[in-house]
Formats: sequence, C-alpha cells, structure tokens
Amino acid sequence: MRKLIFLALMGIAMCFNQAKAQNNPDKVYDFTSLEKTPDYPGGIKKFYEYLGREIKYPEVAKRNSTQGKVFVSFVVEKDGQLTDVKVTRSLTPETDAEALRVLEKSPRWNPGLINGRPVRVKYNINVNFSMK
Repeated sequence: MRKLIFLALMGIAMCFNQAKAQNNPDKVYDFTSLEKTPDYPGGIKKFYEYLGREIKYPEVAKRNSTQGKVFVSFVVEKDGQLTDVKVTRSLTPETDAEALRVLEKSPRWNPGLINGRPVRVKYNINVNFSMK
C-alpha cells in the first residue's frame, strides 16, 4: 500500500514539474522534447543557400588556404530571432567571426513548438568553409 501511495505521489510531482517547466518563459529546450523543431523558412537546404550567398571568405583564410568547419550554437527565440550565437569549435579567428556575423544577421526562423506554443530552442550547426 505504501508503495502505491509513493508511486502516485511521484506521478503527481512529475506532472507538476513538467507543467511548471512549460510555464517558464525563459527555459531553453533541446530537440528531444519538442513537438516541432525550429527551422529556417524554406528548410535547411535554403538555410545553407543563404550561408553560401552571405559568407565572405576572409582574405587571411584565402591566403592560407584555410578550409574546414566552424561549429556554432545559438538559441532560436519564440519570435524566430537567433540569439546567444557562439562558436563551439573554432577553425580560425577570421572564419569564426564571419560565421558569427552571418548567423547574427540571419532572417528569423520558424520557432520550435511545444503544445502548439512557441518556445526557445538551442540549435547547433556547422558552417563550412571550402575553397572551390
């Protein structure tokens, strides 16, 4: 009987905590807990087209034939704006700065949703620098 009461109380506590977390407007969610993930208008392919158009290969990187990936994280806000843009794995200071510049001026994304409501979502992406 005690086990049954304990399990019932644990279930109630878990439901309460989940409801409390969903009511926290500042909470940043990850992909695993979403009903709909954030996306760039037109999809990820269009996002990479945007990056290809907007990135200006840094002169120092050209001279040094620098190629590779800059890994970046950011938060897609409820209104689709990208905030808290950070390099998580660097290539060079110049390529890092260019990746940040382009992401910070990105058009608004479609926000992630939980229960039909927009939420803040952490997103990770890599920006490729290759000389063709």
